This record gives sequence, C-alpha cells and structure tokens, in this order.
Amino acid sequence: MSDDIEFDRSATAPPGEVVQLSRLVRRLIAGNGGPMTFTGTCSYIVGQGKVAIIDPGPEDGAHLAGLLSAVSGETVSHIVVTHTHRDHSPGARALKAATGAEIVGCGPHRPFRDLAAGEATRLDAAADSEHAPDRLMAEGDGVTGPGWSLLAIETPGHTANHLAFALPEEETLFSGDHVMAWSTTIVAPPDGSMAAYMASVEKLRGMEHALYRPGHGGPVTEPQRFLRGLVQHRRQREAAILGRLRAGDERISAMVPPIYQGLPPALHGAAALSVLAQLEDLVLRGIVTCDEAVPGLGSRYRTA
Repeated sequence: MSDDIEFDRSATAPPGEVVQLSRLVRRLIAGNGGPMTFTGTCSYIVGQGKVAIIDPGPEDGAHLAGLLSAVSGETVSHIVVTHTHRDHSPGARALKAATGAEIVGCGPHRPFRDLAAGEATRLDAAADSEHAPDRLMAEGDGVTGPGWSLLAIETPGHTANHLAFALPEEETLFSGDHVMAWSTTIVAPPDGSMAAYMASVEKLRGMEHALYRPGHGGPVTEPQRFLRGLVQHRRQREAAILGRLRAGDERISAMVPPIYQGLPPALHGAAALSVLAQLEDLVLRGIVTCDEAVPGLGSRYRTA
C-alpha cells in the first residue's frame, strides 16, 4: 500500500450545523472558512450531560450561540484549547463567561524563538496573545466527565504550545492543527518549528489511535498511513529545496514559484514561511548554510 498522502477535501457539514459524529462526540463548524481554515474551525463537544468543548474557535457571536444551543440543558465542565491561534482559542473567553467552565489545555502563546534583528512579527495577526488558561495541561494530564476522558499529548511544531487530546473511550485523537486530512500543516517561524513538528509526527507514529479528528476538515481515518505520508511529503519538499539551492537559487523568493507550481499567488506568503521552516531545520542539521545568524525570509542560503 502506498504511503503517499491522499488528502480529503470533501465538504463537511455547513457551519452552524451540529453533527453527531459518534456516541461521545458532536461537531460544530465555525463560519470562518478560508484558504487557511478550509471550511472553518471544528469545535467538538465531548460527552453527554456533562461535557467538554474542544477549541471553541474565533470571537464569533453566531458560533458561540450555536455552541450554547447545542449544549442547552447540559453542563460544560471544561473548555479545552489545543493552541493559541485566533481561529481556535479566543472563543474560550466568551464561552467561559457564559457557562462558568474552566479553560484548560495549552499555555499562553509563545514563539519558538526570539525575533531576529529586523525580522517582522509576521504572525501577530494569527496569535491569540490574550489566552490565559485556568489550568495548564502538560503531557499525560487529563480531564474527565461521565463516560469520557481527555488526555493531553504535547505536539509542538505548528505552535510551541500545541497539544493534542486523546479520547481513549473511542480510540480517537483530537489532533488540532498538527495533523489534518485536508492539507499539510503550515509550520511558520518564529511561531512554528519544523524540527519540533517532525519530532511530534514521529511521536504520534509510536502511538495507536483509530481515528484523528482535526481542527479543520474531516477525520483522518488511517492515521498511521497518513503520518507515513507526511514524513514522505516533508522529505520530498526538503529534496526540492536542496534542488533549488543546487540550481543556484539563494533566496526563498526565488524558490517558492518553482517548488509550489500552480499555487495561487495569495498563498505564496504562507509557502515562503514553510520553506523558511525547512531551511531553518536544514541549517540546524548542518546541511545548509545561511549568511545570517538567524535564518530569515530575506537571507541567502547555500548547500554546506
């Protein structure tokens, strides 16, 4: 069986519609669909009667109203957050105000590294710097309710504070933005780290879950096969970058068009950040050299 990634970009339920996915899991999609969020952020309701809500999404009154309607007559005990991007965590504060539930999960937003001299804070618009959980969860920490439990698994890479959550009762992993069926995950420095991301992928390859429920799009139904495909994809992308360096391209701006042929121009900025993440890792491993102490979008790169 091939380990190539087979993306599933089929439409999920429309925003605002509560879907019962399994005995323990319901899903409501926020109305924030777009090039980086696919059909919108998936908020998951876990349990019946006394429930947890995973990733309540952006600051969106309509989505908040939908979540509250979905759990009418139930008690929300925990608001669980995978990471601090504005499409996942800001809704937690309004949901807490409405329900009294505690916010648990990832810690405050932080980048993997400090900004280099002259480096712009490109991802400020994406970061939720106001996130402050009531209880920080680390590897192996859990929350429970009647017939369900959620266990934290540290999966840094997309962000430094990214967590996934296992639901052992259904052999399911809520994978946040770490692994998604519709697309590869953007890893964009300084928020993201390719070295950490790939280490987290390898970590999940050592675990057994029957199904992933991501932060965007539909489920990953064959997790181990998909993870193998992600590893192969990153190796291919790394080989393409090294090929461009050997062809004489020294800057990321020259590498993006031939590597990402057919990509809409509106996504070239995200692609450039992904190339930067790969180059940071290659420099760290001594395979590529950079003319600056901290690799950046405008730096010059050469093979070592």
